[in-house]
Amino acid sequence: METVMNVDPLSAAIFIAVVIIFLIIDLKSHSDDKPISLKNAAVWSAIWVVVSLMFAGYVAHIWGIEKMSLFLAGYFLEKSLAVDNLFVFMAIFASFSIEDKYQHRVLYYGIVGAIILRFIFIAAGTSLLWLGGWVLGLFGLFVLWTAWKMWQNMRHGKEEITDYTNHWSVRYTKRVLPVHTKLEGHNFLTKAGGGLAVTPLFLCLVCIEMSDVMFAFDSVPAVIAVTQVPFLVYTSNIFAILGLRSLYFLLSAAKRRLVHLEKAVIGILAYIGVKMLLAVFGIIHISAMVSLFVVLGGLLTGVLTSLMFPSDSLPKKL
Repeated sequence: METVMNVDPLSAAIFIAVVIIFLIIDLKSHSDDKPISLKNAAVWSAIWVVVSLMFAGYVAHIWGIEKMSLFLAGYFLEKSLAVDNLFVFMAIFASFSIEDKYQHRVLYYGIVGAIILRFIFIAAGTSLLWLGGWVLGLFGLFVLWTAWKMWQNMRHGKEEITDYTNHWSVRYTKRVLPVHTKLEGHNFLTKAGGGLAVTPLFLCLVCIEMSDVMFAFDSVPAVIAVTQVPFLVYTSNIFAILGLRSLYFLLSAAKRRLVHLEKAVIGILAYIGVKMLLAVFGIIHISAMVSLFVVLGGLLTGVLTSLMFPSDSLPKKL
């Protein structure tokens, strides 16, 4: 397996420029604090796919079809492995009770952080794998707990959080950082007690970053197994996770319209949490392909039942 590919400065500059330009356009297009519509999410999902395929064409033009096939293999593998991220994002936002209108800002800066962290992770290769086990277990428990909370909120009404004083993230963070216990719009920092303090939105952003690092323990080695060329590993990873955010908003917008999709999401969250714990304890390893079929099957069930039974409750025979 070839591990060396001479990457000229121009190609690196083109990659960086494309990512920065489209991130700026994305930010400008969503500067208002409002929920992302289904149409907007679909358009941006398509944009990121087209940009990724155009870069694949550039790779083919410069280095040949073989390198393009390796890029695309890494890209689609990362996409399939990253499906779980969508539901962990949803679990994190539910845990922090973050309104839809602020979620784009959190995920936008989460992606910026992921670009840096993925570079560090890929540069380190698989030497960081030993850190992943206990982190995966904690996230598995967190996802299961959130699935239960979402189920409770769906049955008894959503519990809005206005004061985060007793929130788990504030209790632990205030030992090392000054924390403001209420949201201040979309701000990550605010003035409090004569100085700067982090807001609950910042703590949510940290959790989003941690989730990306946690999933990198699984996805990056898988992509490295396909190609050990660092440039292809990194670019395929970044283009995949850039499009992931738009897919999240596509799912989130659909969940607002389809009344039974949330039930499917809760079931998928429970599956992902159990899968993480099974992997940690070495009981069984569920392949990415099986997980992809479970997730797609669950979403399809949620969509179809919502279209067939658009009321808030399903018939008793179901």
